[in-house]
Amino acid sequence: MLAQTSLQFDPLLGRFAQPLFLVGGTPITLASVASFLIILVVTWVLSKLLQRALGRFYRQRDLEEGVQYALNRLLHYVVVGFGVFLALDNLGISVTALAGLGAILAVGIGFGLQNIAQNFVSGLILLLERPVKKGDFVVVGEARGTIRSIHARATVVTTLENVDILVPNGEFITEAVVNQTYLDRQVRIRVNVGVAYGSDTARVRETLERVAKEHSGIVRKEETLVLFDDFGDSSLDFALLAWVNSPLLQYRVASELRFAIDAAFREEEIEIPFPQRDLHLKSGWPAAPGA
Repeated sequence: MLAQTSLQFDPLLGRFAQPLFLVGGTPITLASVASFLIILVVTWVLSKLLQRALGRFYRQRDLEEGVQYALNRLLHYVVVGFGVFLALDNLGISVTALAGLGAILAVGIGFGLQNIAQNFVSGLILLLERPVKKGDFVVVGEARGTIRSIHARATVVTTLENVDILVPNGEFITEAVVNQTYLDRQVRIRVNVGVAYGSDTARVRETLERVAKEHSGIVRKEETLVLFDDFGDSSLDFALLAWVNSPLLQYRVASELRFAIDAAFREEEIEIPFPQRDLHLKSGWPAAPGA
């Protein structure tokens, strides 16, 4: 019985061992392809398990989210890269063949893959140097929002309208980037307002300071500042400067402050003027010829 079963499986095993094609003189079989895929899957799963295990270490050290993300991405690249080389070696592809493949890739990069290579290297720089990190609020080019993730080729920036923008990593290295949360998440907002000429400027300042101090979204209230900005064409121009806890709050809090300022000025009978021009007509001009 066992002999018959062995004879039935021998043709199947023979097919797995039968060469499909050659790579650099090395025969590639179904068995080697299957082991190649298994090794890749195992290393991918191992990477995810290691990242999950490191989560406990992160919580114990109270590491910020951006540092955790950078370490996890680097760990993923290392483990998966090691798995790829191990799988290729198990497949029977020699180092010489890999060197030949590297030469072909170098030529390809020279002709048409420069941007892909640049973005990949830039992604590694972003993860290592961390000029920007996950959770930062940035402005780069036309993109303004929070960094959701940093991938091998591009970084995902989510705007305040919840729109995801894929920004090539190279732009974060070669272009000017505004990172509003690089060292501190608190940002200062500026609300401009004009009052009519003849207004009591001291009362204007007191009213603006009161509005800011009464708003629950304003922090570091003792650092709230009211500036007499300029003598405008139609108004005395003031600026209210105040701090909020996050760049994500700056637009909403600024809008709420404008509503509150309008209500407070009405209560204090402080006029907000509209642009106006005075037109002076002079008489006595000489009559036009033939008039």
